[in-house]
Amino acid sequence: MTTEWMGIVVMYGLTVLLAIPLGKFLANVFTGDSNRIGGLAFDFMEPLERLIYRIGGIDETADMTWKQNLVALLTINLVWLILAFVLLLTQGRLPLNPDGNPSQTIDLAFNTAISFLVNCDLQHYSGESGATYLTQLAVMMFLMFVSAATGISAAVLLFRSFLPKASETVGNFYMLFTRSITRLLLPGSLVVALILVFNGTPASFNGKDTIVTMQGDTVGVSRGPAAGFIAIKHLGTNGGGWFGANSAHPFENPNYLTNMVEMIAQMLIPIAMIFALGFFINRKRFAWMIYGVMTIGMLLLLIPTLFSELGGNPAIAHMGISQLTGAMEGKEVRFGPLASAYWSIVTTIISTGSVNSMHDSSMALSGTMELLGMMVNAFYGGVGAGLLNFYYFLIIAVFISGLMVGRTPELFGRKVEAREIKIASIVALLGTLLVKGGTALAAWLIINYGDARWAVKPSAWLNNPGFHGFSEILYEFTSSNANNGSGFEGLGDNNFFWNFSTGIVLLLGRFIPIIGPVAIAGLLARKKFVPESSGTLPVDTATFGLMIFAVIFIITALSFFPALTLGPLAEFFSLNQ
Repeated sequence: MTTEWMGIVVMYGLTVLLAIPLGKFLANVFTGDSNRIGGLAFDFMEPLERLIYRIGGIDETADMTWKQNLVALLTINLVWLILAFVLLLTQGRLPLNPDGNPSQTIDLAFNTAISFLVNCDLQHYSGESGATYLTQLAVMMFLMFVSAATGISAAVLLFRSFLPKASETVGNFYMLFTRSITRLLLPGSLVVALILVFNGTPASFNGKDTIVTMQGDTVGVSRGPAAGFIAIKHLGTNGGGWFGANSAHPFENPNYLTNMVEMIAQMLIPIAMIFALGFFINRKRFAWMIYGVMTIGMLLLLIPTLFSELGGNPAIAHMGISQLTGAMEGKEVRFGPLASAYWSIVTTIISTGSVNSMHDSSMALSGTMELLGMMVNAFYGGVGAGLLNFYYFLIIAVFISGLMVGRTPELFGRKVEAREIKIASIVALLGTLLVKGGTALAAWLIINYGDARWAVKPSAWLNNPGFHGFSEILYEFTSSNANNGSGFEGLGDNNFFWNFSTGIVLLLGRFIPIIGPVAIAGLLARKKFVPESSGTLPVDTATFGLMIFAVIFIITALSFFPALTLGPLAEFFSLNQ
């Protein structure tokens, strides 16, 4: 057991040790300084980058306003959405389909295309049978790169608003987007993929292999070019599985070493982006304050989960059955309960959504922590998206703090006024509406129209009744809104209601939290910079960090605590009475 605890400590420690220099590297890449390590290390990629700019007719040296950047971001994502939708609808008739998988239905293709576009990778299908090698690579894997680069680029646009000069422009989305791929995601994915390949992850275009089991059964084992897909799924905090069991599958995650590599990969860029902000604006204390708030939040979710999974299932304990190894339902023996619990929290707070155990089998308290991680969605968060979500909490905290001390709220020399706080408040409350509204609608349909003559009756959606069934509904909409992608898989979700409803939540849950913070950053960047004085509210102190944490806690508690009491908390108390 001591070894398992040490494994968690080592995984997290290595992540932070790698994230700090990577943050400095990224800051140099995005400032365009080729005289320092960030630019110089990958200057050999410039010819490829120039070719991309030339083909796209892009002037990468031109600064753009926040509105122009958002138009570019949304337009290019719309093109990818249409392309992905068409390919998924026709995949059964296209090449690279050795297993003869059929095309997706309209509602499933709608959900899948949106899901991978928005970095959620919610899967209402099993990878082995629901997609072909062509769509796994040309749709899912392609969108994993570009969705991650979109989030990183949007975050860097936000960085510019912290600089001490008024400006009508906030950077160039196309340049940031291209460099995110060529200088970070591609080389990083190559390294991770090589480690996976040498540990047994398949990387071929052969179809299913036929094997005879020890019981004498003949079964087909899916394969495919999975290693590169799995590498970017973690490095880009995407999370979709090549196989239906995701990273619990022995081909996706063969051993404890690959488990560590995949865990470090999915945490690396989100933490590095925090330090990149500090290097970019030359305010390292501010970055450490953000890191401290996010890390405390992560620990408050992680520690109860670790002890909950290690303690075992109370219902089994009441039967007099020993659980010396902890709660093992839904977990892989090669990882154990602690590494699985650590993964479950990290993958929900950073919006990766990959799993190495089945969250539907988690203890009730663990399920509560997993849901809270997605409801906050600002403790590290996805690549770029975590800082974007944290930003509107920061704006609200600055506004409230300024009023408390009797001063006009300011953030790094720029006044935070009614327009900015309105945008931040709308973004903060939108997630509540999407999650609780969607959950209420689904529950209402199950209760009042359970026998409706649909392809799948609402009464057949849930494999579990009572509190846990409600948690399955709540988890699905929470995961969709947080662009996470993990699920309580007792839910029957491949039908038109869940495909369309979560597809809409996916779109709004992704792009509104991008549009809002980038708009606030653009508005602040235009304002006159006022040098800091003795009366300026410092935002890089532990006191202000406590204020941000209080804002996050209060908003999340007021928004979601009633829903949690109806699901996982009620289940927890019923098991421990």
